[in-house]
Amino acid sequence: MATDFRQEFIRFSVSKKVLCFGEFKTKAGRLSPYFLNAGLFYDGASLKQLAQFYAKAILAAGIEFDMVFGPAYKGIPLVAAVAIALADAGRNVRYSFNRKEAKDHGEGGSVIGAPLAGRVLIVDDVISAGTSVRESVNLILASNAVPCGVAIALDRMERGTGELSAVQEVERSYNIPVISIATLDNLVDYLRTEPQHAQHLAAVGRYREQYGVTAHA
Repeated sequence: MATDFRQEFIRFSVSKKVLCFGEFKTKAGRLSPYFLNAGLFYDGASLKQLAQFYAKAILAAGIEFDMVFGPAYKGIPLVAAVAIALADAGRNVRYSFNRKEAKDHGEGGSVIGAPLAGRVLIVDDVISAGTSVRESVNLILASNAVPCGVAIALDRMERGTGELSAVQEVERSYNIPVISIATLDNLVDYLRTEPQHAQHLAAVGRYREQYGVTAHA
């Protein structure tokens, strides 16, 4: 099945204790029964496997892109690893990332790597408030390039500031698709197949009833 890698990603994240269950306070102040911290994929083998999942999700989405861009700071190792994984999958593309502070010596500027040009796919870990995406989109547009999508690890499918999810807000604001390796739907499917996670399934279900989006675009 085309979606097998999504379940594999959930299992991989749980096995690495990157996806945890319990009680976690989100940026929005909500108490979430689960949390994914992509920053914990901090060894070479884990980062390589994570990048391969990104590459599978990106290629499965079938969108057109000329290069990938990683917003500082979490996007920096991600975009480099994803570029390698895409090349291994037969799709060699340029990549770049930005620094938080513009440099006024050496090569100067705020973008490192390939010049932003053509259709640019943003690679990040998650979308919370959408701040990182907004900054990336503005940077890409300022270079006369075209932001064509965002790739993230997990779509939590919960409301942002209004009735839409943070992902839906980004899609509507910038008219670009958001690709995720996995979604809350995939997480729920995983929990349903694991009897030892019955209590977590119930907690995720309650949380989703309270904060979930009614439909995903």
